[in-house]
Amino acid sequence: MRGFARLLDGLVYTRSRNAKLRLIGAYLRATPDPDRGWALAALTGADDIPAIKPAVVRALIEERVDPVLFRMSRDYVGDTAETVALLWPGRAVADDPAALGLAAVVARLSTLGRSEAPAALAWLLDRMTPEERYALLKLATGGLRAGVSARLAKTAFAQAFALDVDAVEEVWHALAPPYAALFAWAEGRGEQPIAADMPVFRPFMLAHPLGEDQAAMDAYAAEWKWDGIRVQLVRVGGQVRLYSRGGDDITAAFPEVASAFDRDGVVDGELLVKGDAQGSAAHGGATASFNALQQRLGRKAVSARMLADYPAFVRLYDILFDGAETAARSPGPRAAPGSNASSPGSTRRASTCRCWSRRTAFQRLRHCAPAPATRRWRG
Repeated sequence: MRGFARLLDGLVYTRSRNAKLRLIGAYLRATPDPDRGWALAALTGADDIPAIKPAVVRALIEERVDPVLFRMSRDYVGDTAETVALLWPGRAVADDPAALGLAAVVARLSTLGRSEAPAALAWLLDRMTPEERYALLKLATGGLRAGVSARLAKTAFAQAFALDVDAVEEVWHALAPPYAALFAWAEGRGEQPIAADMPVFRPFMLAHPLGEDQAAMDAYAAEWKWDGIRVQLVRVGGQVRLYSRGGDDITAAFPEVASAFDRDGVVDGELLVKGDAQGSAAHGGATASFNALQQRLGRKAVSARMLADYPAFVRLYDILFDGAETAARSPGPRAAPGSNASSPGSTRRASTCRCWSRRTAFQRLRHCAPAPATRRWRG
């Protein structure tokens, strides 16, 4: 746990993106399996210790220090994990180092029920330094808040082992912590993992600055900018996933969108909530503001009330895979004006297809006639 605590401490006090990449990369190269795999899982939000909740942590500390003192300290510090790490009355006790290793801690806490977890957590906190306690509490409650996104952590991994980050993204969701096969591939000890029959994420083609290049604007077309988030819907072998532009799995927050996608394939679009703040019937349907969409983002589960008040749908831009067959053509001209295609070489028109409530939407997308070649930009 000590090495992970040092990494987390360094990330919290480092603002530079490149410095964060170097810190993570150095840790992943120097740390053995499976500790580094669990650290990578924590940085990407893939770890899960369901029995440890903030309420458990608060109850433990209030048994050991005056509750008023804790609450006043928490208000001053602004972070429960940091407050508890500093106030915890125990001193680091010499014990078996292996029992305090990152992998051992995760293995122990993730298998316990809610009745057993508090005692196990207290046992660990009694044997750790304040820095280690802070790292443990952040890990256990699932909120590192170290200024590191899942994409940044994957980029650091790829750079540390001289891999293409897009290749890492394409196999990421087919693997599980502590990622032994991923590290074996990275270090040349194993083959590249294969994501067959898994609904994996495929990195988006995003806009980027032209730099000193000159562009003839008559070769481009502008289109409506919808105020939602870019997503990718993937269905393989009956399994459906909804991914954000950064590759985060957000399926649980939008179950109605996932359940309506009933044909194997991969599509690209904009996730929106129905409403009247932007667009109109002429644009393929009116939508609510981004604030409405934010009510649904970041949730592990949604209530029936939330589904009714903020109904979500996807306005399609492009079809990337039809079943197992790629729908992208060789690099070249992009989609025509008025379309929403975004994959290199695609000319399939999708501007009138905006939700997956019926199978006909997908069939309409597949059978639209190719449009004249031109180029377009998307932010």
